[in-house]
Amino acid sequence: MARSPSSTLPASGIDPGITQAADRIVRRLLSSVSTAAALRLWDGVTHSFGHGTSRFTLILRDPGVLRDLVLKRGPIPLADAYFRGRLDVEGDLYEALGLKHHFQNLTLSGRERFALLLDALRLKFAPVSSASPAGEPPATTQFTHDHSMDSDRAAISHHYDVSNAFYRLFLDERMVYSCAYFHAADDSLEQAQANKLDHICRKLRLKPGGRHLDIGCGWGALVIWAAKHYGVHAHGITLSKEQLAEAQSRIAAEGLQDRVTVELRDYRALEGQGVYDTVSSVGMFEHVGLANLPTYHATVHRVLKPNGLFLNHGITHEEEGWTPSVDTEFINRYVFPDGELDRVSNIQAGMERAGFEIQDVENLRQHYARTLRQWVARLEANHDEAVHHVSEATYRVWRLYMAASALEFESGGTGIHQILASRRPDARPYPQPVPLTRGDLYEHEKAC
Repeated sequence: MARSPSSTLPASGIDPGITQAADRIVRRLLSSVSTAAALRLWDGVTHSFGHGTSRFTLILRDPGVLRDLVLKRGPIPLADAYFRGRLDVEGDLYEALGLKHHFQNLTLSGRERFALLLDALRLKFAPVSSASPAGEPPATTQFTHDHSMDSDRAAISHHYDVSNAFYRLFLDERMVYSCAYFHAADDSLEQAQANKLDHICRKLRLKPGGRHLDIGCGWGALVIWAAKHYGVHAHGITLSKEQLAEAQSRIAAEGLQDRVTVELRDYRALEGQGVYDTVSSVGMFEHVGLANLPTYHATVHRVLKPNGLFLNHGITHEEEGWTPSVDTEFINRYVFPDGELDRVSNIQAGMERAGFEIQDVENLRQHYARTLRQWVARLEANHDEAVHHVSEATYRVWRLYMAASALEFESGGTGIHQILASRRPDARPYPQPVPLTRGDLYEHEKAC
């Protein structure tokens, strides 16, 4: 290790053999860490590692955390311990999350692994806290993962029906829970989300009197914006009862009941053929499941008029498919029970197979990293109020999930793309569905 453990004496009553075993585990696991940090154990002993001034301190309140880290390997045991309050982080959370890559890439010899195992077994006799100071993290073990309508409804409810009051603490005033669009580095979150809503409407070339569908409408921000600023008749669908109630309230407050409707409906239950001039889906296809994407694309194709425009906005992945990994396990265990990501090229290919022509693709990866950091800062600033609406464990899940996601977007591990496509008419030649250039998208920004 770069620095020796501090001279803090262990608390009385702690078996010295257990303290020594913990010390050896810490040294073996963290000796190659380059990030400057500190680790304070349950007995008060503090270890320093890395080079330079520590930017965070990990506080292990329970020897069981260290034992699980050895026996289960990887960063998931640390995340679970943090959610339950058995592990805390003082200082820079983003720097602490950098340890994920250390544990993923850590290599040990057979002799080192055997020695770690022996010391971990010695910790079996250390007093372990049976209580979880932060409570239990939201359980995701009850889902069938078959992407049936019932399972998808339960999965959406798990994430989005946490509490409208909780989401208000970190979202913008319109409660937009998707990537914002920053025209300038100093744009407020409110401004950047307004930018995003307008950017989508301009991409879809919305016109007064047109019929627009928003699949996964959230708390209603886009359908309200589209009707209020572009004069369309907008309809939104969601699987979240909490979102539906909030959206209906916001529509009524704007006096838009004659032009905006929302309902609780699965996309597979949409009716009609060629009903809508435009369709948007923002932060939705991640929940569909890769096996169900053909059904999703075919449904949108069916309800969209020929030559109509479809904007498909969602998170993408740098790797092919949704294979088991630390990242996929974390997302599916704690955050999105049935979420699945894929490469943007595969998403586009699926849309083309369904009869869409790709018109435009825009990468918003850096925008989402900035959005997430603002959400985390707002949530942290409202911690005390947040735990009035949800448990401490739930607060920690969202804080860690959003901070870790910000780092993933910054590193390029995940991306987010807006794909604008048109439904190919049955006969050719057919009219150009969008202007010859993108100039019309940015005329408004120039005027501002």
